[in-house]
Amino acid sequence: MALSDLERYLVYQSSSQLLQQDLITNALLQGGAVGRDLRNLLFSENESVTLTNPYDEAITGTLRADSRAVKQNSKNVSEASSMMGIAKEGVAGIQTALEELAQIIDDINSGTLSGSSATVQDNYNNLKNQILGYISNTEYNGIYMLDSTKWGTEQIDSNGAVYIQAFINDGFKVNFQAVNQLDFNSLDSTKLATPADLNSQKALVDSLASSIDAIHEIYENRESGLAQQAVQLNSQSALLAQAAENRRQSPTKSMESILLDFVATTTGTLVDESS
Repeated sequence: MALSDLERYLVYQSSSQLLQQDLITNALLQGGAVGRDLRNLLFSENESVTLTNPYDEAITGTLRADSRAVKQNSKNVSEASSMMGIAKEGVAGIQTALEELAQIIDDINSGTLSGSSATVQDNYNNLKNQILGYISNTEYNGIYMLDSTKWGTEQIDSNGAVYIQAFINDGFKVNFQAVNQLDFNSLDSTKLATPADLNSQKALVDSLASSIDAIHEIYENRESGLAQQAVQLNSQSALLAQAAENRRQSPTKSMESILLDFVATTTGTLVDESS
């Protein structure tokens, strides 16, 4: 089967490119000191070639260690931000349930619903249980963030604080609110049937909603602040790594690697590596 003009052109270009790379590589490496060093590196039986400068490794060691530590701290703070985000979403679920409870009470007051209806009371109880479910099940990696009855472990102390290693030799605590200590147990569907009790339920729901709104705002702000701090720490890590490279007396790449990279980039490769 005969090749098309395009196929013949591609074969010709590929062959020319390989030949050009071979000629340039031979010219650069065959007769010069670089080529001799490369052959010694590959074929020498007795000599060992030092690929790193011990002095460079010594003077940059602290910077490189600090860079790694700060990068890990960035991950720690990012994880703390995720914890706050999960706690915020749990509280948001409670907010929604409280809004629905308030709507039921408003509908009873307006006459749209009957407070003595079994269906209405069941809906009221279901929303209460939904709130309690958010409290007892909102967790991150075994850390329960809304239920203080599950605090006092190695991960979260009895006051709801989790320690975050955020700096090289120090850190801080992120604190969670004991949402279970709010008076959700006083939500009582049997009190929807009489006006006086209904008003007390409305006052309770309004009070709970106010407390939950404040907690949600705390978590939202903390999540955002921690996420920003994680980005800043990651940038610090990159700067420390760059500072370590700048202090080196010799580059980390060998002369052979630099020349071979130059050959590949100036004459092109058969594989597109631009992306």
